[in-house]
Amino acid sequence: MDIHFKPVTRDNWEEALALKILDHQHEFVPSVAVSLAKVFIKPDGENVEYLPFAIYDKEQIVGFIMHAYEEATTDMYWINGFFIDQAFQQKGYGKRAMIEMMTWIENRFPQCQEIRLTVHKNNMVARKLYEHLGFISIDMSVGDEEIMMKERLR
Repeated sequence: MDIHFKPVTRDNWEEALALKILDHQHEFVPSVAVSLAKVFIKPDGENVEYLPFAIYDKEQIVGFIMHAYEEATTDMYWINGFFIDQAFQQKGYGKRAMIEMMTWIENRFPQCQEIRLTVHKNNMVARKLYEHLGFISIDMSVGDEEIMMKERLR
């Protein structure tokens, strides 16, 4: 498995839009189109930057992940819009992609002291993965999604 990220650009956006999830997962994660719209709409404010990535194993697209952050902070580094295409689920891609993204964030933003994400209250598979990777609930929620965080290890 050779997991790496490529920014979603005019070269691969259609490939990213073609990613599919299982029917019951639609309530858990926004579509790639909605995530890409956030880059320009900035629903969380002008200070938040959004970086959308396609997840690849070698040259095969297997998923999508987005990083949103406020650079002048130590705790506003988010992973969102994350999913693995239905054809590649339950093969270890989710765990590897999350580890790669956490490492990428920590290397790019040395001021980052914690990484945050949200998980839908009914998404037990994602919750189990996030807990396994060290994320804990901070007892806050946004709609049907609970906020979880992981403190920087280094």
